[in-house]
Amino acid sequence: MILKISVSEIKARQEIFLTNLKNKHCDAALLFSVTDIFYLTGFNFRPSERPIALIVDAQGFFSLFVPRMEVEHAQEYAVISTSYDYPEYPGITHPMEYLKKVLQDKNFGSLSVGIDAEGYGSAKGYAGPAITSLITFADKVLIKGLVEEQRYIKSSTEIELIKESARWGNLAHNLLTKYTHAGGREMEAESRATQEATKAMFETLGAGYRSYGSPAHAFYRGQIGSHSAFPHSQNQNAMFKKGFNVVSQAACDVWGYKSELERTMFIEEATKEQEIFFNHMYEAQEVAFRTIKPGIPASKVEEEVQRYFKDNGLTQYVKHHTGHNMGLLNHEAPFFDLGDHTLLEPGMVFSVEPGLYVDGLGAFRHSDTIVVTEKGMDMITYFPRDFESLIIG
Repeated sequence: MILKISVSEIKARQEIFLTNLKNKHCDAALLFSVTDIFYLTGFNFRPSERPIALIVDAQGFFSLFVPRMEVEHAQEYAVISTSYDYPEYPGITHPMEYLKKVLQDKNFGSLSVGIDAEGYGSAKGYAGPAITSLITFADKVLIKGLVEEQRYIKSSTEIELIKESARWGNLAHNLLTKYTHAGGREMEAESRATQEATKAMFETLGAGYRSYGSPAHAFYRGQIGSHSAFPHSQNQNAMFKKGFNVVSQAACDVWGYKSELERTMFIEEATKEQEIFFNHMYEAQEVAFRTIKPGIPASKVEEEVQRYFKDNGLTQYVKHHTGHNMGLLNHEAPFFDLGDHTLLEPGMVFSVEPGLYVDGLGAFRHSDTIVVTEKGMDMITYFPRDFESLIIG
């Protein structure tokens, strides 16, 4: 298996983007989104105070605007026609002034230009003018989300990369359960599982493996015992105790692509109350699986899950929607949410993770990664989901 997206696939993405751009009545485009730049050029970089932008001109050429320190990096990896650079940020002359000059030279002032933002933004100390305050286009069209919509449906190669992610996430999760026991602490179990899974992955995949995020890893993120009732808890380095329910997470980044595996498990034993909530969570996920098929709105999946919760008197324990698309980001649109009516299509990849959160007891949530098919869906993650298999330690 080749663990990357080919140059030919990236060029095909660019052609689709150009078509979508024309459909928006745009002659050219200026993009600042890190994820979208990676998707359209294969150039992965660390966003910082130094602005980077993708320029798509009226001739359909893709160029990068980068700081001097990134020139050779872009030339080595990016599928582009050329690059433009500036010395440094903030510099004697601000980078946005350099970008203005490039755009003026490309005659952007007389074009209808699609932009995903008014200018560059970063939390890492960047400050500067909006590019739209420095140059006036003949027409300005906001196209934020246009590339994300293009990313909704995954190619066969993208799906294979996500499946590879799931394989190594599964190994990391197995190791996490191995090292989870009463009296132990979450950071110890997480670090041992992650280190061993990553080592095995490197030894198996070799030099061809590239990660633009985290390699094989598994963790609890503080979702241990009653504290797991906070859906997006953070690590507490909590101690595992007999009878605790814990909510795990495991994944792996493969050439930028991600999967999601989460399980509700119990340390040595579970009460009848825990089993009841677990079974309701399990059945809610089954409802979602049975509902997913192409041609229906994403909101339909959430409607059916929420109907199950309401019919069983569980609505008070629900804190979030049923799932989200994923790919280059772990959370992408569209969503299994009452307000998202995007029609499902074959090739879309989602998490399915309805959850119940009981104060004083904890969380009950599985998350599985699925791909929408011509007839329904296929499961990508495959760690056991049943109650008996998830009593550990």
